[in-house]
Amino acid sequence: MNSVTNIQKYSIHDGDGIRTTVFFKGCPLKCVWCHNPETQRFEKELQVDIPKCTGCGRCEAVCPTGAITMLEPTAEGRKSQLDRSKCIKCGKCVDACLGNYRVLVGREYSVDELVKICLQDQMFYEQSGGGVTLSGGEVMAMDSNYIRQLVKRLYREGVDVAIDTCGQAPYSNFEAILPYVHTWLYDIKAIDNEKHKRYIGTGNELILDNLKKIAKTGARIFIRIPTVKEVNGDTESMAAVIDFLKENDIRPAQVNLLPYHSTGSHKYGKLGRAYEAEELTAPSDEEMQSFVEQWEKAGFTNIKIGG
Repeated sequence: MNSVTNIQKYSIHDGDGIRTTVFFKGCPLKCVWCHNPETQRFEKELQVDIPKCTGCGRCEAVCPTGAITMLEPTAEGRKSQLDRSKCIKCGKCVDACLGNYRVLVGREYSVDELVKICLQDQMFYEQSGGGVTLSGGEVMAMDSNYIRQLVKRLYREGVDVAIDTCGQAPYSNFEAILPYVHTWLYDIKAIDNEKHKRYIGTGNELILDNLKKIAKTGARIFIRIPTVKEVNGDTESMAAVIDFLKENDIRPAQVNLLPYHSTGSHKYGKLGRAYEAEELTAPSDEEMQSFVEQWEKAGFTNIKIGG
C-alpha cells in the first residue's frame, strides 16, 4: 500500500523554488521527536481531537464495532472514548462528526491521480525553479515500482523531482530512480550509532552506506540535520558529521540545520500515543549560528538554518 497523508501545495521549504510536497505514510524509523507522527505507521489511522468533542453521540451511533462509547459528563462536557483495538478504520464516525474533529489519516492514490494533481501547478514550478518533492514518512520505503513510475512520469513531464529521505531503505530502491531525481534531501540525525538507536529506533549503518553510494553517482544532495540539543546539537556531534562527509568525499550542494521544535506534539494525543520528547530542546540562536560557522570553517558552503 502507498498511502498519502497530505499533498502540500506552494511549499518553499522542501527544495528549490515553489513546490508541491507529497507526504507518504509509513516510515522504518521511530524518531522520538517526530513532528509528523501520523506518517510513521503504514496503515490508516483514526485521528481524534477529543478536547473539541461536543458529545453529540453521532459517532457512537454509527460505529459498527462498538469501538466508540460516550463517557459520563464532566465539567468539560460530554466526551467520546475510542477503543482503538476495536476500530476498523471504516470512516463512518468521520462522516458523522459534525465538527470535523475526527480524521481518517491515509489515502491511496494511483500514479495517474498524483501526477495530475502535481501538474496543476507546473506553471509555478517553471517560473520559480521549483517542482515536486516526495516526502513522508519515508517515500523510499514505499513500493519501489510505484515510486519509480511516479518519478519517471513527472520527469517526462519536465518536472523537477526532489526526494526527502531518511535513507533507511534498500539501495536498489534508490538506484531505480536515480536518473529521474534532481535533488536528494538526505537526513543525518546522528553519527554515533548507539545514540541513533536510542533516539531514532534503529542503527545508522544502512543510512550512511546509502548516502556514500548515492554521492558516488554524482547526485545533487542537500544534507539536512534535525538539530536537537540533547542528540546532536553540540560541536562534537557536528564535527562527526563533517568528518564523515570529508572522509567519504561527499560535498553537499547545501546543508540545512533544522532546529528542533515541538509543534507536532499535539498530534500524538489525537492518535492515542504519548509524546516521548518532552525533555528535548532546541539549541539557542547563538548556538545554531556557531554551528553554521563551524561548517564554514570546515570548508563547506551554502549552510542554512531551517528550510
